[in-house]
Amino acid sequence: MAPMHSIAQFQDKIKAHVSAGNLDAALYSIHRLVDQIFCEPINTAQIFGSKLLDDLCQEVGAVNLYRLRNGKFPLPDNDKQADNSENVVVYVVSKLQASGGHTAVLADIIRLAPSTRSVILVTGVGGLTDQESIQHRFDSIQNVSFEYAPRGKYIDKLDWLQRKILALKPTGVWLFNHHQDSVAVAAVQPDAGYQLHFYHHGDHHLCLGVHLSYADHVDIHPMGFHYCRDKLDIKGNRYLPMAVKDMGMRPESLQFKYGSNLVTCTAAGFNKVEVPYFIQYVDVIPELLHAFGGKHIHIGRLTAMALRRIRSNLRRLGVPESNFVYIPFVPSVWKALHEYHVDLYITSFPYGGARTLIEAMGAGVPVAIHSHCTSRLLGTFDMAYESALVWRNPNEICDFVQHVNVATLKNLGKMARSRYLDFYSEDILKNALAEDAAPLAAPPLYEGYTPDNLQQALDISNQVSCVGAIRRFLYRTYRRWKSFVA
Repeated sequence: MAPMHSIAQFQDKIKAHVSAGNLDAALYSIHRLVDQIFCEPINTAQIFGSKLLDDLCQEVGAVNLYRLRNGKFPLPDNDKQADNSENVVVYVVSKLQASGGHTAVLADIIRLAPSTRSVILVTGVGGLTDQESIQHRFDSIQNVSFEYAPRGKYIDKLDWLQRKILALKPTGVWLFNHHQDSVAVAAVQPDAGYQLHFYHHGDHHLCLGVHLSYADHVDIHPMGFHYCRDKLDIKGNRYLPMAVKDMGMRPESLQFKYGSNLVTCTAAGFNKVEVPYFIQYVDVIPELLHAFGGKHIHIGRLTAMALRRIRSNLRRLGVPESNFVYIPFVPSVWKALHEYHVDLYITSFPYGGARTLIEAMGAGVPVAIHSHCTSRLLGTFDMAYESALVWRNPNEICDFVQHVNVATLKNLGKMARSRYLDFYSEDILKNALAEDAAPLAAPPLYEGYTPDNLQQALDISNQVSCVGAIRRFLYRTYRRWKSFVA
């Protein structure tokens, strides 16, 4: 599909598709436009939602729902069920992976919400789900089931999803959709007999569903809550913090270390660290190891290219390759931090990971957080304890690890644990999900954040250079390919 240069032309194109009854083309075109914007790294943290695109999705969904109820393809008798006496809640997702924060927070919401029957409807937009692995992930949660949309056209998925929602007659529907899932956002409709909740987890990018005015708009960290309310003018949004099951404070037997014995760790996939930016994870970590001579553990899948570059940098700097430990997957980051005796958790950069930060703080591990030069939304320091190390340039974190002592690490670990208990324990989320619970106040943002506009301008100019353009093309291609791989 050729790039779309005019939004007015795009809107006319969607309207024409709808008028002609070609709803599949309308849904696919919206998906492709969002995907085009989403896969361009320069757009990250620049645009978060679009009322126009949400309205177009809603128009497609309304037309299709009318067609199902009254048109050429009426609902069969088995879809016209009587009022359901069960308290059913539907969760609409695009794709689930066994690892990653998205699946974890979905499981947490279902597990901690008031007892009910939960049905997870998977659209399949954005790739296939490993059904066996996901089922195993949810085995410990009662009264939850999965249903998967048929493979094929977008209109077939929309038919299936709207029929399912009509048949289940849920009291609530939660949207956990991926950014570009036009099917999910089209399927839900106002005044449909359920309370719609939009879980705003696609918070760094353009995401469909942000501007559904009738939805309970849920933001999951203070940066997102304040930005949506103050900048996007979503006045009715609600703060619902992520929470992680408490697996215990750092055992007393694990003594903090310093100098050449220091162990640092980062947990993130390629999508958070292999991103065009003025500093690169694959360069900074070898420099850090060269500065203090300790060990760094990386948890999460990286590309072969990134691993080669890390090892090449280690050899160039004379750092033993054994000082970098690569672990593609662990069942629990929290437990891994204890198992590998981690002394300092370095949050992923340039894109921070909120859930792994919470796990590190809960585990009683001090944290070092990158301050993104463009947007505080791309970091996570507003979620951390007030004395956490916040760094922008590599020399700042290198200086910290060279001079930090055991007493400081121990004190910061206690602060991290206290922050977890005060803001991210399961009881806090469970109480917030209870029926008739009072709205939870979002923590205020920390003072002192300043974007570096000059660095941002230089960064963009480097990205659009000939070499930078090639790298961005490869990055976009890889992102698009990964989004369609199960």
